[in-house]
Amino acid sequence: MDWLVQTFRDNPSIPIFLTLGLGFWIGKFKYKTFSLGTVTSVLLVGVLVGQLDIPISGPVKSLFFLLFLFAIGYSVGPQFFRALKGTGIKQVIFAVVMCVLTLAVTVGVAKIFGYNPGEAAGLFAGAQTISAVIGVGDDTIKTLGASAADKQNWMDIIPVCYAVTYIFGTIGSAYILSYIGPMMLGGIKKVRQQTIELEKTLNDSSISSDPSMMNALRPVAFRAYSVEGEFFNNASTVADVEKHISEMDRRMFVERVRSNGQIIDSPAPGQSIAKGDVIVLSGRREFIVEDESWLGPEVADAELLSFPVEKIPVMIANKAMEGKTIDELRAVPAMQGVAIVSVSRAGQTLPVLAKTKLYRGDMITVAGLKREVDAAAKEIGYADRPSNVTDMVFVGLGIFIGALIGAITIRLGGIPVSLSTSGGALIAGLVLGWLRSKHPTFGRIPDSSVWLLNNLGLNMFIAVIGITAAPTFVSGIKEVGAMLFVAGVIATTLPLIIGIWMGDKIFKFHPAINLGCVAGSRVTTASLGAIQDALGSTTPALGYTITYAVANTLLILMGVAITLICA
Repeated sequence: MDWLVQTFRDNPSIPIFLTLGLGFWIGKFKYKTFSLGTVTSVLLVGVLVGQLDIPISGPVKSLFFLLFLFAIGYSVGPQFFRALKGTGIKQVIFAVVMCVLTLAVTVGVAKIFGYNPGEAAGLFAGAQTISAVIGVGDDTIKTLGASAADKQNWMDIIPVCYAVTYIFGTIGSAYILSYIGPMMLGGIKKVRQQTIELEKTLNDSSISSDPSMMNALRPVAFRAYSVEGEFFNNASTVADVEKHISEMDRRMFVERVRSNGQIIDSPAPGQSIAKGDVIVLSGRREFIVEDESWLGPEVADAELLSFPVEKIPVMIANKAMEGKTIDELRAVPAMQGVAIVSVSRAGQTLPVLAKTKLYRGDMITVAGLKREVDAAAKEIGYADRPSNVTDMVFVGLGIFIGALIGAITIRLGGIPVSLSTSGGALIAGLVLGWLRSKHPTFGRIPDSSVWLLNNLGLNMFIAVIGITAAPTFVSGIKEVGAMLFVAGVIATTLPLIIGIWMGDKIFKFHPAINLGCVAGSRVTTASLGAIQDALGSTTPALGYTITYAVANTLLILMGVAITLICA
């Protein structure tokens, strides 16, 4: 045992990875809907491992925290700046008001209970489930004009207060938004019915008769037919066939032709089609099966039907696509033969409904023949084909410039104020993520890499925090006392209840959108999932993405504000 302890102390990277592994493992366990979550689990395991008194140098945690904040900014940058330009302005204003309300309530609670800057920052981080405040609070305390001993005590108490208040911050938020929220808005049955009616309205197609803009979107089908119908008594071409189909209000296309034993791939519009040929049509399944009457019988031509169909994510980057609905996008000529499989924004999947609006930076997954998908991608923006390559020049220099700017300190009334290196990294991520949505040919960070930077960055930071704070953690729990939990309940509950009321009475949001906006304004993804489960719909995500992008930035920066206010 002595050898193991000494090895840990001499090689702190070993206990850090032990903490990560056990923390992620424990974080996966659930009892009904309750889960500690990864961050809290990693923190508590770190506290346990840290009882061995393991010294870890400061730069380790700072390094990973900067990676985390840059990844957060990169993910929400397109939505953040689009929101500031006026799209969804009501949701932007709501998110700002909610963030200010959240800060005001937490500051009020901290003042009433007489909390110091570290306790206030920890309360804010846990009650509002914004784990990044642990880091920005830590960085801000270092700039305060207090004694070294006081600053160290304040920094040590932040993770303690976070751990005490985070559990209700997570569980309480999900319960309030998924159960109490619908009750405040007329009852769960009424809100569910209103959500169903909203979905019907959003899926009312005014441009296209093609109702394939549904959540359970059916893929394009490809079927082969032997040309024997009377339509082909006279000479016909591919263009004639497709024109005849369009006159029947259907969307189908001739993809391949077998003529005189030869297979013609991607036939030209003028390609002739005669009786005895075999053609492959693409389109919605129910349209295709109706066409035997004028075409001829369906045949099982394995060779003719053996060709690749591509499904790829495409980033919306073309300015002409900004604000178009799914319905309007499908009416674009380049989308012929291409199916929209899914839409995501800021990492959240949106319902694929006719009137769902699309914006630059959104990712849509499309499916069809490669030539059709390529044409559609060129029209929409940028085909973000799967790749494991991350633009590390973009990441490295982005964090460097942001952190350097954040390190600049100015004095207001004798108080040193700065964004801190962490705030600078967040702003750099926002700006560079937004720039990539405008010019997607550079700065690519695959989703898997964003996930790694986000989760590994934050949890590596939290692991170090837990291990280094461990010697004072138990005494810290005794110091803050049981009333901190009560303070956390108040700081979590009041902004949510007031927010639901404001969304209904002042901002006049639809109930489902209202609940999504409140969840986004509190950056609580777990609550969004609970709301969607309670309503049986993904529609609340339409209110989540803009408010999440705004709040995820403001709440982190407000970690600086609450630390300074309570200093």
